[in-house]
Amino acid sequence: MLKSILVTGGAGFIGSHTVVELLVAGHQVVVMDNLSNAKPSVLARIRGLADRDFTFIEADVCDRDSLREVFHQHDIGAVIHFAGLKAVGESTRLPLDYYRNNFCGTLGLLETMKGFGCRNLVFSSSATVYGDPAEVPIREEFPLSATNPYGRSKLMIEDLCRDLASSESGWRIALLRYFNPVGAHPSGLLGEDPQGIPNNLMPYLLQVAAGQRPSLEVFGQDYPTPDGTGVRDYLHVVDLAKGHLAALKALPGLQGAVPINLGTGKGYSVLEMIQALERTVGHPIPWRVGPRRPGDIAQCYADPSRAQELLGWRASLDLDTMCRDGWNWQQNGAASQF
Repeated sequence: MLKSILVTGGAGFIGSHTVVELLVAGHQVVVMDNLSNAKPSVLARIRGLADRDFTFIEADVCDRDSLREVFHQHDIGAVIHFAGLKAVGESTRLPLDYYRNNFCGTLGLLETMKGFGCRNLVFSSSATVYGDPAEVPIREEFPLSATNPYGRSKLMIEDLCRDLASSESGWRIALLRYFNPVGAHPSGLLGEDPQGIPNNLMPYLLQVAAGQRPSLEVFGQDYPTPDGTGVRDYLHVVDLAKGHLAALKALPGLQGAVPINLGTGKGYSVLEMIQALERTVGHPIPWRVGPRRPGDIAQCYADPSRAQELLGWRASLDLDTMCRDGWNWQQNGAASQF
């Protein structure tokens, strides 16, 4: 009988897309999510898109009793760990929440996995662990640092995974450092649905394009980039979800805790993103220049060659597809969420 894949935070933006891909690929899936940043309607949409069922457990990854019960009730062969708080700005205001939820939650998860003999993990890390990189594209062996509690919590978890894997053989951990996930499922039924004011560029830009917000504030136009605005590596969420499946498949060939970038290897500026979405929606999108945000860096994009080498994975969906699918979600799926 196939072992199950536990997906923590599986009702969230990236998690939900990954669960669809897991189900379509034939995996048995157990989703654990406290629904603090996801709507229950997502669960039915996942089932409809995959045309397969899965087990859902509403619980917090910080609840160790619930974790032990999941492992006791289900034969878990591997874990894909998304659950965690993820807003950079909020982390500077609520650092204790971020360390408790992200670090302590992962510590409890790893202790539970060890207790049940499960040593296969795909961890949702972040390019924020590179801090302000001295050069681009960013390679996995670059120095690591963090400029905010969110990024530091991810770096601390990576250190925890490295120390654990060094202390005990048999652990196979993929530390997936991904860059800027955007877009949505092509059906328009799954996408990023931030609560309140979006923290990231693309969901905010989509709301401006839809007339829900008056304009986009571009944080600084004096960076050392071609048009003065920040440059980032934007990656379609479906490509990212498939990257997690590739990592899961590759785990038996990995040894220890292995960092792997997931990105396209190409950077786009804020103004290029505005122009790309304008092509999709067919009308101008209002924007204005504001001051830089503290902690923002000029440019950040990946060298994704290790993912190709170890996982056989590369991003395939282009910027126009990211914009098209994001806009489809904004007009259809997001509007019909309840």
